[in-house]
Parts: sequence; structure tokens; C-alpha cells
Amino acid sequence: MTESTPAANAAPTIVLVHGAFADSSSWNAVIPDLLAQGHQVVAAANPLRSVQGDADYVASVLAGIDGPIVLVGHSYGGFVISNAATGNDNVRALVYVAAFAPEVGESAVALAGQFPGSTLGEALAPNPLSDGSTDLSIQTATFWQQFAADVPEEQATLMAATQRPVTEGALTEESGEPAWKTIPSWFIYGEQDKNIPAAAVAFMAERAGAQAAVELPGASHVVMISQPGAVTDMILSAVDAVSAVGAAS
Repeated sequence: MTESTPAANAAPTIVLVHGAFADSSSWNAVIPDLLAQGHQVVAAANPLRSVQGDADYVASVLAGIDGPIVLVGHSYGGFVISNAATGNDNVRALVYVAAFAPEVGESAVALAGQFPGSTLGEALAPNPLSDGSTDLSIQTATFWQQFAADVPEEQATLMAATQRPVTEGALTEESGEPAWKTIPSWFIYGEQDKNIPAAAVAFMAERAGAQAAVELPGASHVVMISQPGAVTDMILSAVDAVSAVGAAS
């Protein structure tokens, strides 16, 4: 299929990939505005089992989509999109929402600890599994302040009860060759993020040569919930850039 075909020049599909301790409902405040503006949206269910396994699953979702894609990841989902998009010519933009953008050989644990400010380690509750691996969740008592301090307590309590655990192995697994080296990227993140320090995201954005990087004052790790308008605008900036390139080709 050539660049001049209708599918290649179609409006991009927006694929949203949630992170650890969350599920696809974490995009619920963003999706309605994207749909209202006529965009196709897919919220992929991230397995949260391993970087490569999760990336392979998301890559299979991407393979089923015709035309250009704007791929969005939150938190650990940044690891997943960085690996899932590698080698996929349909992915035209990567949007990192309070997310990791790893270099090859880096892990989530190593990146989060590279700059001061993350208190996630002490907030985790391990759950050993029968296969010898360990699931990690955020303790209910600390979830609000750790993960979502700028959302109402009642909402954070619901999020804590419905959180999905991530394996310890996924957070210590090293990334493969990341797609941000060849695909344009956009970043948005919270100043008061206690999972991934703002300084770490700023470092990754600069390293990736981001088209834009926005720090939201006072915001927590879940900026797509607490400040959905700003996150939607960032996603649409990437969509507009992809659409402009498609129209010019």
C-alpha cells in the first residue's frame, strides 16, 4: 500500500494503552472528547505480565488496524508502546502520558530510581503466585496519595479497589530497541508524580527529541484522569501532526 492510498491518508486511529495498577477505564475521561471529535479510539487491555509479552499483545492489536495510528501509553504502558511499535510503519506518533520512554536495556525500576522523588517501592504490596512470580499492587491505604493525589478521595478509593496488579518481572525486565528512536513523540506528565518523578520524564522526553513536553503543575501520576483536557489536547496535537503529514504526501 502506497502513501497515496485512502487508508494511508485516513485519519489516524488512536490506541490507548494503560499502565500498571490500572485498566482501560483509566482513559474514560479522555475517550468521550476524542470520540466527539470523530476519532476512532481503541483502548487496549494491557496484560501487565511482561514487557515483551505485553508488547507482543499490543502489537497484535495494532496489526488489526488499517491506516495510520497514534499510539498512547500511560506509565508502564510507555514501555509497552515503545516496544510494540518498533517495526510497525502504521504507527506515526507516540504519546507518553506520565510514562516511561526507555532506552534499550533499561527497566522501569532502574528509570524510576534514576531521579529522586519516587515513593512507589515502599507503597507496594507483593503477592507471590503459584508459578514462582510475584504480583505487585499498591497498598489500599496509600493508593490515594501515592497514585492519584489530585483526584477526589472517593474516586481514588474506587481506583484502588479495581486496580490490576503488575508482575515484579515486568518492572525489572529490560526494554528492547524502542520505537521513539524513529517515530515522533509527545510527552505530558505531572509535577507531583510520585511513581515516575517529573525529572525522569523530562529527561526521557529530551532524550527522545520530543515534539512537545508539558509538565502539569501540581498534577499526580494519573493526569489523564485529573486533567483530561490537557491530555486530550496533547493527543490531538499528535493526531494533527500525523494528519498534516498524510495530507501533504
